[in-house]
Amino acid sequence: MKKNNAITSRSEDMSKWYSEICVKAELMSYSKVKGFIVYRPYGYAIWEQIKNWLDNEFKKTGHQNVYMPSLIPESLLQKEKDHISGFAPECAVVTQGGGEELSEKLYVRPTSETLFCDHFKDILSSYRDLPIKYNQWCSVVRWEKTTRPFLRGSEFLWQEGHTLHRTSEEAREEALKMLEIYNRLGKEVLAIPFVTGKKTDKEKFAGAVETYTIEALMPDGQALQSGTTHYFGDGFARHYDISYLDSDNQLKTPYQTSWGVSTRLIGSIIMEHGDDNGLVLPPFVAPIQVVIIPIRANDSPEVMKKAHSIKEKLEEQGLRVLLDDSDKTPGWKYAQYEMKGVPLRIDVGPRDLEKNQVMVVRRFDEKKDFWDLDDKFYARVKDEMEVITKGMYNKAKEYVNSHIVEVHTYEELEDCILNHKGYAKMMWSGDADTEDIVKQKLNATSRCIPFEQVPFGDEDPVTHKKAKYVVYFARSY
Repeated sequence: MKKNNAITSRSEDMSKWYSEICVKAELMSYSKVKGFIVYRPYGYAIWEQIKNWLDNEFKKTGHQNVYMPSLIPESLLQKEKDHISGFAPECAVVTQGGGEELSEKLYVRPTSETLFCDHFKDILSSYRDLPIKYNQWCSVVRWEKTTRPFLRGSEFLWQEGHTLHRTSEEAREEALKMLEIYNRLGKEVLAIPFVTGKKTDKEKFAGAVETYTIEALMPDGQALQSGTTHYFGDGFARHYDISYLDSDNQLKTPYQTSWGVSTRLIGSIIMEHGDDNGLVLPPFVAPIQVVIIPIRANDSPEVMKKAHSIKEKLEEQGLRVLLDDSDKTPGWKYAQYEMKGVPLRIDVGPRDLEKNQVMVVRRFDEKKDFWDLDDKFYARVKDEMEVITKGMYNKAKEYVNSHIVEVHTYEELEDCILNHKGYAKMMWSGDADTEDIVKQKLNATSRCIPFEQVPFGDEDPVTHKKAKYVVYFARSY
């Protein structure tokens, strides 16, 4: 039920709704340069929670954090022609430094493959050095023509992993292992069910042999690529003269991977879970997991005393808790913390305290209930974070499952795409001709070739060629 008139209804204008939430929930502000945003504390805190979870998982699997320079010499980028052709139109270029013309153009990193390759060339000498498993947290710049906060910016925050391996099998295993970590991030932390699979050759990363993806489906039926992992083979390593002396005293070329997710995940959270009253945040990324609202505290000193006691004991459970003891009305506070997507609200009032209970309200489904303030209360609140996460995930999963449309004819494909029905699950010949036609006529792209291939026809309905794969098509952000 819509209660907040400060934002546009999602069904009325999703684009406007999204932009208003980004600002009014205090996630970001616009800067003076188009496409460059200010990450406000509340928005950055969401990224910190994502970062902390991922960083812990990366270190469990033996990855080390490093940091590369933000500028790349043009000569270094030119070493990999596929790479530079893929990113050149989006690059910001530095031509002056210290008031003087530079002898060589410097590109603000759109990604760091070239930098890592140049470094790997210097540090790798023996098979004993492998595998090398690095990750960096940084920002990158891509001069986008059309921008939207978090979803597509000229500068955004991300992590990018870069690894070297002795065998192609080990490198492929690495790329798929990191994809599984991203998929778990969706299920366990973001409450977002991702569709996973391999990108077609047309949609894969420039210079990659294979690209794997996690795709989220938004409420308007459009897909959002939320992260990718890449198997590079030995192509980058050969271009950058990376080699090592193997145990048989032969010089060999290592195999390479790259993988990353970005602050685009914040955009996916906003759209996936938000409603007409604002954000709906999954508990494990919410900057505030529980907000406590004192009711009629001026009339009853016991209310504020109990509210502080509840806050302290919940914090002992490891929860992020805010006690709003300002002089604003309870109604204003309700609307404010609904807008900010706080997963759980606890109302502490004098009448309820007489019964040794409080009102507990969940944000994602608006369920209200009275909970006894007994010995189990504080652990119960902590456990509720998992209950909410699973509830949000199941709700989103149900939506995705009901918006995967099996299409057998071009007319069915057209109906699915144009009427925003979600993923068009189609048999595909494997030829780029199909993708070109779908892009030109329907402004949709192949999102992935799902790992689970269960054919349901023999013909590609677009070109009528013999079908080889099941593929998902959709419009995308």
